[in-house]
Amino acid sequence: MRSYPKNSPRAAGRLLALTMIVDGNVALSELKAVYRSRILEHIALDDDEFDAVLHELCNDLLATAHHGNVHVDTATIDAFLDDVDAPELRRNLLGAMWRLADADGWLADAEAIVLNRAAIRWGAESGFVTAH
Repeated sequence: MRSYPKNSPRAAGRLLALTMIVDGNVALSELKAVYRSRILEHIALDDDEFDAVLHELCNDLLATAHHGNVHVDTATIDAFLDDVDAPELRRNLLGAMWRLADADGWLADAEAIVLNRAAIRWGAESGFVTAH
């Protein structure tokens, strides 16, 4: 997997992209939600850059596929989450990730796992500042 600088627009964008693709299906409603939410503006990532991050993530995950199956394990999710440690950015991202996961009206198990890992890893109950 490629790495991005901590708290960078691409690191934040990758978490949004992960939320969208982790269930194996990018719903049009999720794409519309990410562009409508203005979260990309907040994290200083333009539409083309987000599209590039989304494609990079897909390529990285496909490179680790086994017999055509892509599985995102908790260690990978945690590594992506650890690339964001700014409390306000964490809070804004988690809210956006929930909205994206809910955009298609269905919370897939894989989406729930990512959201749960983010809430735990980032210390949502303690102001997004806890260490792992």
